[in-house]
Amino acid sequence: MLKKSLWLAAIAMLAIGILAACGGGKEKKEESAKNAEETVTIEAKNFEFDKKEYKIPANKDVALKLENVDGNHALMIEGEDVNISGGSSDVVNLKPGEYTIRCSIPCGNGHADMVSKLVVE
Repeated sequence: MLKKSLWLAAIAMLAIGILAACGGGKEKKEESAKNAEETVTIEAKNFEFDKKEYKIPANKDVALKLENVDGNHALMIEGEDVNISGGSSDVVNLKPGEYTIRCSIPCGNGHADMVSKLVVE
């Protein structure tokens, strides 16, 4: 019986640790987004973003915020470790250049065409 209780306690501690680790990420991103120098909102609807091109300043903290107007979407920047779920934001600090923005959630037949450009200057 003692062995079973220890086993259950170990599982409970592991579950609490996993939940605590997962829960803090969104709060940290939202807090850092509040401290960004600029915020750019990108709206996503089925199979397109609201603009073909977005511009942000280089080498500055910019909060990218994704709002889903229609459907369930997420935003990724090719070549960067950025993936933003709809309704949330993340701070980027990018070097000058052109980046491709894509929807990272398969959202239907037009998913492959859901692409925009991010110009960092």
